[in-house]
Amino acid sequence: MATIVRRTSQDGHVSFLVRVRRKGMPPQTATFSKRSEAKQWAQMTEGAVLEGRHFQASEAKKHTLTDVITRYSREVLPHKRPATIPDQVRQLHWWQMHLGHYLLADITPALVAEHRTILTQGRANGTVNRYLAILSHALTVAVKEWQWCADNPIRKVSEPKEPRGRVRFLADDERERLLVACQTSRNKHLYAIIVLALATGARRGELLNLCWSDVDIKCGTLTFHQTKNGERRAVPLTGYVLEVLTQHAKGQRLDTPLVFPDSFGE
Repeated sequence: MATIVRRTSQDGHVSFLVRVRRKGMPPQTATFSKRSEAKQWAQMTEGAVLEGRHFQASEAKKHTLTDVITRYSREVLPHKRPATIPDQVRQLHWWQMHLGHYLLADITPALVAEHRTILTQGRANGTVNRYLAILSHALTVAVKEWQWCADNPIRKVSEPKEPRGRVRFLADDERERLLVACQTSRNKHLYAIIVLALATGARRGELLNLCWSDVDIKCGTLTFHQTKNGERRAVPLTGYVLEVLTQHAKGQRLDTPLVFPDSFGE
């Protein structure tokens, strides 16, 4: 609720004091020489207070980007996939070195775009986009969860265009040479791993984290739990790949649940 009080100084000067109050929030005040200006400010401030924007703007003038990165690193990063953390720590450190001293209220799309240009010097566009993505997520958390600012300026910054990925399949003779080389390798698991990779399209991490409890040789299926997008994926096994995995199962070790353990059974 806004109130406007007319004041007259000893020398006859007239001013208008505006006070906007909201329960649970500190009062906001301002003084104007004209009542029309006081009414306009009161209406704008009341609307901002009701929507929560006014106090977010105040918070944005209290916190720096370093504050965001420090809290994000403490509360959010530890819950991400371990493999992604080192790169994101390095990326956040770059932003902190360049923009950490800025108040959140002063971080504009133009400022970020300027530093995007700096990033492109000596880095691939895909790498630059990863730098932008981690900063954007940190600021999104600051907006939605901490209410330290009203908007994420990264949303208005365009990403450098990444080249289209090249689709590459092994020719028949290349695949044959690869499998022959695997059969002569000192790593006794390599041949089975490559056969599974070629048949299922599974990634290295998915195969190395595969446990025997995820394999059903009788039904001819295996399940990947630790996929890149975090979703469980079941894959059918038939023909030669099933024969290879069945043969590999005969050497199953009892000291580890992994299908492809290392030499220490880990």
